[in-house]
Amino acid sequence: MSNTAIKVENLSKSYRLHHQVERYPTFRDTLVRGVTYPWRRFCQLSGHLVEDSDETFWALNDVSFEVSTGEVVGIIGRNGAGKSTLLKILSRITEPTSGRAILNGRIASLLEVGTGFHPELTGRENIYLNGAILGMKRVEIARQFDAIVDFAEVEKFLDTPVKHYSSGMYVRLAFAVAAHLEPEILIVDEVLAVGDIAFQRKCLGKMQQFAHNSGRTVLFVSHNLASLRALCTRGILLQQGRLVFSDTIDSAVQAYLNTLEEQSTGDLSRITARGGKGRIRLRSITIKSEGRTSNTVSSGSPVRFEFAMTGNLPNLSCGFTIYDQLGHPIAAFDSRKHGCDDRTDEPDATTLSCELDELFLVPGRYRINTAVLGDGELQDHVEAAVFITVESGMVRGRPSQSDGAYGKVLIPHRWIAESPEPIESECR
Repeated sequence: MSNTAIKVENLSKSYRLHHQVERYPTFRDTLVRGVTYPWRRFCQLSGHLVEDSDETFWALNDVSFEVSTGEVVGIIGRNGAGKSTLLKILSRITEPTSGRAILNGRIASLLEVGTGFHPELTGRENIYLNGAILGMKRVEIARQFDAIVDFAEVEKFLDTPVKHYSSGMYVRLAFAVAAHLEPEILIVDEVLAVGDIAFQRKCLGKMQQFAHNSGRTVLFVSHNLASLRALCTRGILLQQGRLVFSDTIDSAVQAYLNTLEEQSTGDLSRITARGGKGRIRLRSITIKSEGRTSNTVSSGSPVRFEFAMTGNLPNLSCGFTIYDQLGHPIAAFDSRKHGCDDRTDEPDATTLSCELDELFLVPGRYRINTAVLGDGELQDHVEAAVFITVESGMVRGRPSQSDGAYGKVLIPHRWIAESPEPIESECR
């Protein structure tokens, strides 16, 4: 029997993007297009005509790698790097444009909330449906049924149609089914982020048991670098649809961090991998501290984060999250939850700033993800928009020397030493 669980050879996937100009067609336009349609269609099929508004986007481009049986591999990359497209092809949800993927063994995939569930069926019925899709016999599903229900913690809702489930209940049941029906290959996307912290830990423990104790193969996509390092033995880094690095998980994580820093300059106009509707775009992030502009600041110093953007919409707001090097969120700031002394409602504002009187971070390297909302919708989201270096400084008169081994936040505090009061005794 082959020791290769997954073999990917020159895998590519392209999509045709059609950029339509928004305008109302005239009667003449409609008449001309109707008359010329047969000729234009013939030219398109023969490859002699491509509409000016069409663009080919390569979500994956000539990707090749192998995964051995029992290996736990993390797929790393920025949003839009091709991670989800790769997993969909391996799960037989999407057909590749070229190349091939060979998988040896039964596959269970957890890619999106509710994938493979029928909304009108109950949780009980969906367990048996998913098992049948995986090729399990009814007796095999019945043998694992109680363990699935116990893990998912949905016993009270087992006979309720899953369309009434919350996203968290969906994820718990979907993961429980995928992990307990004994596939040889388990494919898990970032979907676990929907669950609560306790459930995420439970899932990571189950995947460790699944891979390390039973010798099964796991492909895991996550932006939580600490989880990837704890679970995976190898990492594959994707960048703009191409495989650019494959090595041990520690080396892959470091390569990913290096690429993030190389692309992060504070000038956000150069970053193409971003989300949102796009009616507002972040243009730059400027960090100011103690009268100077710099991405290096000191613990305990005042800091001002300035977010400049193009465009404007009603109900404009900005938020950002500070992460450590392993992807742990340290602190989040949201202008929608500002205090009564803040001013963020200027109708023509194109810059929003957040001021911190003191920066309570231990010395180290941090990255910032940021987002802008307008008119009630996400307009822009940039991952690793900027990096900051925090140096040792003075926090409330005390030097910040912590290396972060026991935390990342310096909380002002005081120690008080008191002598016990003397105990009076009476001799009789």
